[in-house]
Amino acid sequence: MRRLPVYLVLDTSGSMSGEPIEAVKNGVQVLISTLRQDPYALETAFLSLITFDSDARQLVPLTDLSSFQMPELKASGGTSLGSALELVADSINREVAKSTPDVKGDWKPLVFLMTDGIPTDTWQNGLNAFQNTKIGITVACAAGNGADVNLLKQITNTVVSLDTADAATIKAFFKWVSASVSTGSQKVESGDKEVAGLNELPPPPPEVNIVV
Repeated sequence: MRRLPVYLVLDTSGSMSGEPIEAVKNGVQVLISTLRQDPYALETAFLSLITFDSDARQLVPLTDLSSFQMPELKASGGTSLGSALELVADSINREVAKSTPDVKGDWKPLVFLMTDGIPTDTWQNGLNAFQNTKIGITVACAAGNGADVNLLKQITNTVVSLDTADAATIKAFFKWVSASVSTGSQKVESGDKEVAGLNELPPPPPEVNIVV
């Protein structure tokens, strides 16, 4: 079976404490429960959760939706975006099956990155590793005014922004992510096609602004 790997890369630095981190927890849970009701996603989507604060860690390795267990998320420390990018690249290289002459490997991963601040590490070091990794689409989300959309543009052309990092807005973002994963699953299941750009994803809700 060819899996559709989905990597959620979430900022859990100190500035996310309070309402934002609670909203992220709820958002991930809504995403999981929504995708579990989608037969296409249930069949193909595999999810990994990576968080970053003063360090980056893969809390959930690539896991099928029915086995996914929500880990404890806490907000503290700095914003090690570079470490997170490096860890994503390493995880993809370890976990995503590559095609061989005889067998087709997994589909190219979908990566959803969310941050509310400016990196506190030498983030360009991780960027090189990340950009040398085969990915279907990376969506970077600037949550609130503290994140630098121009910096995120250096990671991916597909950048969205949230005016605020409150519960309703973050929830709207995660609903859109789950709709996007559903679309990706449906595409690969029905027509052997991968999502390659924002125009192939569902239109984002009003709370999610596309950064041009």
